Amino acid sequence: MSHQRFWKKIKKPLLAGWVLFWLLMMAVAVQDHLKNGGKHIWEPLFWEGSSAFVGTALLLIQKRKLTDSVLLQTPAKWFWQQILPLPLISIVFVILIYSLRHLVYAMLGLTYQHGGWGQVLVYECSKIFLFFGIFYVVIFGLQAYASLLEEKENAEKSQALLRQAQLHRLTQQMQPHFLFNVLNTISSLMYTDVKLADTALSQIAGLLRASLDLGQQSETGLRHELELLQAYARLMSLRFVDRVELSWDIADDVQDCRVPVMSLQTLLENSFKHTVEKRTQLTHIKISARSEQGQLVLCIQDDAGYLIEKTDNSGVGINNLRQRLQVLYADTASLTLRALTPAGVMTELRLPL
Repeated sequence: MSHQRFWKKIKKPLLAGWVLFWLLMMAVAVQDHLKNGGKHIWEPLFWEGSSAFVGTALLLIQKRKLTDSVLLQTPAKWFWQQILPLPLISIVFVILIYSLRHLVYAMLGLTYQHGGWGQVLVYECSKIFLFFGIFYVVIFGLQAYASLLEEKENAEKSQALLRQAQLHRLTQQMQPHFLFNVLNTISSLMYTDVKLADTALSQIAGLLRASLDLGQQSETGLRHELELLQAYARLMSLRFVDRVELSWDIADDVQDCRVPVMSLQTLLENSFKHTVEKRTQLTHIKISARSEQGQLVLCIQDDAGYLIEKTDNSGVGINNLRQRLQVLYADTASLTLRALTPAGVMTELRLPL
């Protein structure tokens, strides 16, 4: 938040406080005037009104110095810059308000009575010193607060830009990794079934188009993510015919939730790489999505894999996803891999709803 925006924001409250202060001064002056036997209420109102008018004018003249953000970095220098001209300001203040009072009284055919000039000068200068000093402290506090808010906002912007750049890098990292895997699938099919490889190429075209469209995004809707995942699952089913069976359990109320781009594809790819590719028997894989205690729970589990504790089955895709989760959600998201009994691995991704 810039100083200009900050002052614009507090302008009305500050003005209201200023007016209320002078209204209080007028009320006290009227009370003292009546207590001392005065009869004309307009007199104390005029006295304090003239002080308010002249004081406001003098402060407006000082406005540039009061809002100097450079001087604010050195509080002692800032206060010195304000206090240094106070003796002159006080004398000018006294001359102006008493000249104004004498002028108005003379125009009304009256005489403005007051104490000796020495007494008046000491009293009024002491009052203006105290009043302006308190006001300077208030202004400095508001300015310091504005600087703190501005620094905080700039820091948040810098962090946001850093996170955005990091997410872009991580998302882009998934593109060549994903492309390598699908090309490897085609390469495998070319040696076993050319017709099937041709069918797979058609699947890959749509899959690559969808993945490239997501390349500039960090998050997408679960519904869109599932479309990409199902396309990937069809492709892999062509490669591992009679070796994999997939089932889906997706709750209707989570379809519009936001998820990291290609997150489910990463999890499913992990199951194929570490389980299906290493077996000739049938592997059952279940993909589920549900809401639980304010979280979106995405789960992919197989019935035949084994979790290697030293590596946690974590390749490029899983490590990339962990980093993206940290950038996007900090500690409010989690990714865990758990061994099942007697065999199987469950990968669970929890995201804030």
